[in-house]
Amino acid sequence: MRLPVLDGDPGLIDKDLATRMLRHAIDCGVNYVDTAYPYHRGQSESFLGQCLRDGYRAKVHLADKMPSWLIRETGDFDRYLSEQLQRLQTDWIDFYLLHSLSAGTWRKICELGVLEWAEKAMASGRFRYFGFSFHDQFDVFEEIIEAYDRWAFCQIQYNFMDRDYQAGERGLFLAAAKGLAVVSMEPLRGGLLALPPPSIQELWQKASRPWKPAEWALQWVWNQPEIALALSGMNTMEQVEENLVSARRSCAGQLTNEELVFIEQIRLRYLDLCPIPCSSCDYCQPCPQGVVIPEILRLYNEGIMYNKPERSRFAYAAFIPPEKRVASCMKCRQCEQRCPQNLPIVEWLETAQAFLCSSV
Repeated sequence: MRLPVLDGDPGLIDKDLATRMLRHAIDCGVNYVDTAYPYHRGQSESFLGQCLRDGYRAKVHLADKMPSWLIRETGDFDRYLSEQLQRLQTDWIDFYLLHSLSAGTWRKICELGVLEWAEKAMASGRFRYFGFSFHDQFDVFEEIIEAYDRWAFCQIQYNFMDRDYQAGERGLFLAAAKGLAVVSMEPLRGGLLALPPPSIQELWQKASRPWKPAEWALQWVWNQPEIALALSGMNTMEQVEENLVSARRSCAGQLTNEELVFIEQIRLRYLDLCPIPCSSCDYCQPCPQGVVIPEILRLYNEGIMYNKPERSRFAYAAFIPPEKRVASCMKCRQCEQRCPQNLPIVEWLETAQAFLCSSV
């Protein structure tokens, strides 16, 4: 998903550099490679098919994902899997996930018989282990977990800042208790935790070990026995080398209680930088006009907290449909009447709109 690219174009993978990086990582012990149908504008799977030639395919567990949101009819399950196998130049995928499940996509593909289809696909040897990646609230995660007793694994966004986000810590413990392997995606929160703002970096310099913030974030994830694997995107050889060093010295339970308390202080310092005390409880939803209030407030908060306004502005423009943005707000203030924090939501939405739509 984050391979090096040419001219800033995510569809133009720097194949020479990416091949050197990936093969070096595999030579040094990395044995799980994760991709998905839309990554790098549809080029990631084909690149991997080429890169894993010369015996490298046999050295790794290959993970790929069904583009759940593109499924329209039952025949699409076979159609997409067949296309992915062709792109990857392989007869089987080791770990196959239903990609980016939310309440809507999960219920739709269930109605189309995805679980029955998966049983047949596994029986035919086209993939070996079945799981899902997740982007919704805990109650939806719990529904998915309980719906099928042959899940082998799941993939959740999990890092020291996202303990209560989406599936969160409760989802981690639930899945582990059910016997699922849990894969942590975004252990560095898309790189945000690797490049902290000055006030956070100042605090990191007081840490007990001379690790970079990226390593502290990775070690926090690896420290937990319920985590089977951490996915970390790399786009330079330097990042590969640093992650290899970090992985070699990682193990569950290696961080001291004092270090865990220190990381919690880092988390609280980040939260101090958060301008809107929104807990994402969703009591303000649904908005009569369809405005996705918690998501908009979250993007505004993250742009300020992590000092990455351009990232939040991109996400607002790319992932929130125009009809669900602030401009649709009619200032009825029903959201404020339901907010347990008594937040002036309408005013905060206007502030967020000005920030997220700014070109400065």
